[in-house]
Order: sequence, then structure tokens, then C-alpha cells
Amino acid sequence: MASDIRTTELKSPIDLAEYLFRRLHEIGVRGVHGLPGDYNLVALDYLESAGLYWVGNCNELNAGYAADGYARIKGISAVITTFGVGELSAVNALAGAYSEYVPVVHIVGTPSTISQKNGMLLHHTLGNGDFNVFANMSKQISCEVAKLDDPREAPGLIDHTLRECWVQSRPVYITLPTDMVKKKVEGERLKTPIDLSYPTNDPEKEDYVVDVVLKYLRAAKNPVILVDACAIRHRVLEEVHDLVEKSKLPTFVAPMGKGAVNETLPNYGGVYAGDGSNEGVRERVESSDLVLTIGAIKSDFNTAGFSYRVSQLSTIDFHSNYVKVRFSEYPGVRMKGVLRKVVDQMDLSKTSVQSQPKPENLIEQSERDMSKDQTITQAWFWPRVGQWLRENDIVITETGTANFGIWETRFPAEVTAISQVLWGSIGYAVGATQGAALAAKDDGTDRRTILFIGDGSIQLTVQEISTMIRHGLKPIIFVICNDGYTIERYIHGMDASYNDIQPWKFIDLLPVFGADPNQSKTFQVKTKKELDDLLKDEEFSAAKYIQLVELYIPKKDAPKALKKTAEVSARTNSKES
Repeated sequence: MASDIRTTELKSPIDLAEYLFRRLHEIGVRGVHGLPGDYNLVALDYLESAGLYWVGNCNELNAGYAADGYARIKGISAVITTFGVGELSAVNALAGAYSEYVPVVHIVGTPSTISQKNGMLLHHTLGNGDFNVFANMSKQISCEVAKLDDPREAPGLIDHTLRECWVQSRPVYITLPTDMVKKKVEGERLKTPIDLSYPTNDPEKEDYVVDVVLKYLRAAKNPVILVDACAIRHRVLEEVHDLVEKSKLPTFVAPMGKGAVNETLPNYGGVYAGDGSNEGVRERVESSDLVLTIGAIKSDFNTAGFSYRVSQLSTIDFHSNYVKVRFSEYPGVRMKGVLRKVVDQMDLSKTSVQSQPKPENLIEQSERDMSKDQTITQAWFWPRVGQWLRENDIVITETGTANFGIWETRFPAEVTAISQVLWGSIGYAVGATQGAALAAKDDGTDRRTILFIGDGSIQLTVQEISTMIRHGLKPIIFVICNDGYTIERYIHGMDASYNDIQPWKFIDLLPVFGADPNQSKTFQVKTKKELDDLLKDEEFSAAKYIQLVELYIPKKDAPKALKKTAEVSARTNSKES
């Protein structure tokens, strides 16, 4: 059992829960996702006094997805669950955040320290007296675990854990026992903000690596830049933008890096994903004699089935905790400092700049004549979406056709793309949309939040639309109705019943979830003309309230990149040891 601190020992006594929540507010959190449970109820009473507010989700899995989306816009997020049953429901979402480097603070209300010490047979336990089993599970998907069971140590643990969440850009796990919520702790620390600065590189090592990078850059005849997800997650976009704009080198993004680069720049060349690349991109990148990769995650779906054909001998990899030049690795040399010095020291007169493809949102010639065939196809849809998008949009794409189709769009400036290419949990995007839209609202911006999701995926997490309505959020939701799990069909079982779903009347969803008919609207579109007219409708595009579009695309139609990736995935799955 934790021992109390005598109040006379403290300069500025404050309740532990308030300390924790004030620190969350300090680092940028405003809305806190989660569900109430008897082990966290008293703690929730402290949110408002710390400047936070309770979001309240339909289930813990959705809450975790929403916290993930919120963090991708706001920089960090928090989700509160209850011991055992609540936290385990959120584990899938937190594992995805860990996989994709998203900083989420997971706070779990637990039984009192005395109950744990005595091994009491409590509800929400396994009935074996082991109160560490769930924390041990979450330890594998958290960069830091903090158990707040001692008021003397709790403030320091909180500060350290929140810093690690920010710096490592991964989830952390904090337990808050019921009897610790009101314990007095030292609040004097609150006068000093948590240090969220990144560790600096050893100057000599950093300068050496910079010299090596510049040497290879000067020698290259045909260098290019390839930007990926970890450039976003580890907050080096300012350095990346400066490098791209100053060097004028041909610049490409991996699928998970979509949105990391201003795609209106003249040296932006499109999406590189091996065989799934935009037209002309694969040839351009793979013919380069030097590829500067920034924050690469070379997973199967991010490389269209490991179809990269870039030699390590012509690659310099920049990562959050090391730089690799060809086959020489420099551990502990972080990319942020190196990139800044490369930008500052590069000599443009000695840098060779060649041309690159210029992607546009052009619809294929065969799809342009709408008088011949009104069927909405993937090949027609995604370039048309690219023409409709606006600066500062937040675009969320679900695992499936949307994830791959969005590769075929060229974004306006300042668009943020959210997807889950690596973890790939079906249904993620609904919760992430709620979180992202809420984060934009908390930031005081009027950014449009746009979701593209399949009719199968939405059935997993559809309840979170009610949370969007509850908080007055205004996303535009495109439900792609193509009769089931198309991505699974292309991997295996094209006509198998297990890839089928029960069709829903999606246009009825907003009324079912209680949306005000004067503050919501639904549409059903089955032809190119109907969709084209809708996208030209300024009232629709203004996104003044929540809107849902039931959009029909043929069952077996899929983006080219999905087809190629699924083919490789099927081969990988069938390989024998």
C-alpha cells in the first residue's frame, strides 16, 4: 500500500490525478478519449479542472483508433480505459499506434493498491490474484510503462513517461489505482514544463556524417529524394521541406509518406512503391545513382509486395536514431540534426538535378467519355477525387481499395493523409476520422475531414459516427459500396462467401444515430455524372455539417496497385518453409 506524503512536506500540494491531467494539457491534449468504468470514474472528475474535456466513445477499440487519429493531427493524444476488460478492448488500436509510431498516452484506472497487494478476487480480473498480467501484455506495445502507486515518485514518473511518448513517438501505458487519484503530490514541478526537445547528436559524429552525405550528393549524377512515414512521425517535416525546396531534387513519397511533401512543388514526382508506383515513377527512382530515403518503413503494403528495386549501394537512409550511408551505419546519429546541416551546407552549383515525372489528376483517356459508360470505376474515381480536394484537407483512407486508390491522386498543398498501411486493421479509419476531426476542431481550424472507406470495413466500427454527431463534427464520409472485402478477394477467395457481407442502407445511418436532419445530409450516387455533379456542388463541398455518400463501384474493380500488392501477398502467404 502506498504511503501518504504529509502535506506539510509539500510546497504546492496537488491531487495526483490533477497533476497528470495538467501535464496532458501542457503537451497539447484537449479532448480525452475512452470509456468510463468503475476503476477510472473518480479520476474523470478531474478532467475539466485541468482544462481537458471528456470525448466518450462507443467502445474502447474505437476510442483507441480515435486517439490515434487525434494524435496524427494534434501531435499527441490520450485515452482512458478501465482495468482488464476496458484496456484489453483497446489493445488492437494501441498495437497499431505502436507499429506506426503514433504517440498515445494510455491511462488505465486500476483497483486500489491495497486490493492488489492482498490479491483480492475482484471483477475484471482473471480470478488468480495477478494484477500485473494486463500491464505485462501492454508492455510489449508501449515504449514506457508507469505504475503510479507511490505519491512520492508519481510526478517524476509522469513527466518522464510523457516525454518518452513524445520523443519516441509511440504509446505509453500509465496505471492509476483508485486510491491514488486523490493522493497529494508535489505540484511545484508544474512550474517547469516537461522538456520535449530531442536529444542532440554528438557534434563530431554529426559533422562527419554530414560530410559523408554531402560527398556522395556532390558525386551523384542523378540523385532523388524519397520521403516516408517516419519523417512525419519523428517531426522532421520542416527539414524535409527545406531540403526539397532548396535542392530542387526530384522528390517522391512512399505510400505511408503521402502528404509529407508539398505535392504542388514542381520537383514532386509522385508515389514510389516498386511495381505499384505511379506511372513513370518506378523507372525514374530505380535508375537513380543516389536515393536519399527519409524515414523509410519498407513493409509489404508500403512497397507493393517488397517490389523495391533500389540497391543499398546507391542509398542513404535517414532515421530517427541512425543514418546509413550505403552499407555503413552510424548508430545514435539522428536524422533531424543531420538533415538541417545538409540543407544549410549543400552547394547547389555542385548538385546535379534531373527531371522527373509530373503527376497530375488526369483521368485515363478510356474513362473520360462519360456518355459511353456511367459506371464509376476505381481508375476514374481517384483522379476525380484529386481534382476535388482542397488545401489543408485531412484525408483518411481505410485499409483496402481506398488505401491504394489514394496513391493515384496529387494533393493540393498542406493536405494531411491518414492511413494505416503497416498495421492494417480493418475499421480503423472510422475512429481515426472522429479523432482527426476533433483534433482539427480543438486546434480552432476549419479543415475539411474526408473519409474514404469500404462497405465491409465500416461495419466493424460504424458506431463512432454517433460520436462525431455528438460533438458536432463535420466529416464527409464516402462509403465505397463494392459488395464486401475487395482486398481480401484479390489475395484469396475472389468469389468465396467469407468475403461477402450483408448490404446495409448506409444513407439511413445518420438518422439512425440521431443526427439533426437540418445539420446532416446523405447522398446515394451510382453514376459518374451523379458523382461529378455532387463534387461540383459548392454546398456539399463546403462541409458545413456531417455528410455521408453511398457510392457504388463494381465488386471486382480495384486500383492497379492493390492488384499487384495482393498478388505478391498471396504468393508470400502460400510459401512453404
